Amino acid sequence: MKKWLLTTSLLSTLAFAEEAAEPVLNAGDTAWMMMSTALVMLMTPIGLALFYGGMTRSKNILNTFSMVFGAFAIAIIAWVVAGFSVAFGTVEGSMNQFMGGFGNVMLDGISWTEFASVDLGQLYPKFIFVAFQGTFAAITIAIASGAVIERMKFSTWMIFAAIWTIVVYAPIAHMVWGGGYLFNEGALDFAGGTVVHMNGGLAGLVLAILVGKRAGYNKVAMKPASIILTAIGAGLLWFGWYGFNAGSAFGANAIAGVAFLTTTVAASVATLAWLAIEALVYKKPTLLGAASGAIAGLVAITPAAGFVSVGGALVIGIVGAIVAFFGVAVLKKKLGYDDSLDAFGIHFLAGLWGAIATGIFALNEKALLWDGPLKADDDRLGQIFVQCESALIVGIYTLVGTVVVYYIASLLTGGSRVSEEEESQGLDESVHGERGFNL
Repeated sequence: MKKWLLTTSLLSTLAFAEEAAEPVLNAGDTAWMMMSTALVMLMTPIGLALFYGGMTRSKNILNTFSMVFGAFAIAIIAWVVAGFSVAFGTVEGSMNQFMGGFGNVMLDGISWTEFASVDLGQLYPKFIFVAFQGTFAAITIAIASGAVIERMKFSTWMIFAAIWTIVVYAPIAHMVWGGGYLFNEGALDFAGGTVVHMNGGLAGLVLAILVGKRAGYNKVAMKPASIILTAIGAGLLWFGWYGFNAGSAFGANAIAGVAFLTTTVAASVATLAWLAIEALVYKKPTLLGAASGAIAGLVAITPAAGFVSVGGALVIGIVGAIVAFFGVAVLKKKLGYDDSLDAFGIHFLAGLWGAIATGIFALNEKALLWDGPLKADDDRLGQIFVQCESALIVGIYTLVGTVVVYYIASLLTGGSRVSEEEESQGLDESVHGERGFNL
């Protein structure tokens, strides 16, 4: 009898252990990832739309909103149709170094009961991971719109955004985050310095050059419609950025706390740095400068947010503001390109600095870094080299891919630029038949 009871008890214990080993949804991580997804969603059709809209001329403010709003919507559809599969799917052979497979087109093969990041212990539904990553894809293409507002056809833009999300964004996301070449090389990008900001900023510059300058650029005054709207947009972007950076810890955990604090510090010090530079150069610190500085700091800390100390965040934020100010106030005038809302100057240049700075300031702690300690057993120079390699590969791919997609979209819409009459009248009325302000 005792033997039977012992055997029964042992079997029950084993059954319980086997049952306990099954993944169980973590309510805290699930709630945090849903909240983070909503915060990143807030950044694009509200935050970025206001930030960009306020800086454009009043006759084009509605069109600017439409380009950002439309980009978000169509990028999300492109993402669930094929983008997610290309970014995070798998394919056999060497092609997996550069892109995922097509096994998850239309999210085929992904069950609503499936968990994301089971190996990391962060147990939340994979559908939330799909949505979270989709908001990153959407804001990336929306960033590029800031370089070509006031003169690009809305139809061309929408087709471009859909194709670009699948052809350019998704392979880069795979290379850096999805187990591709740069991920395997040990490149660090916590929340999208290369994948999002360098990618979107450079795509914007390429488009600005291909579409051409606005009529009257550098000859007539092009005053912002409302700097107050831009400042509100910057504040909402800052707010949403906590989902962007802290959400990239993929759980309600200590690393999310690191990212939350470093994000706050970098944005704050960059705001002050930009204002100080303006006070020295122009003798007047501006609200537009404060908003621009905050965004520059947020961009710069994005690739490093969960990897660095507060001291590292301070340096990254200050230098990020300096680099972005140089791009906006010096480089743009020197080279003469018409990047309407400085997508390249702020997002690409600050993102580039942040990507390299991640290699410089990343803490060598296994619990913080995705794949153990720094590259080559604490080889700091080796990590910096990998970061530079990552920036170079992303830059080349974005450049070539954007040119190709631009010509495809332009061909499909009979040219990419609105007529002279439409541009002169303003795209709000000539394209949309509406006004941003009925005063």
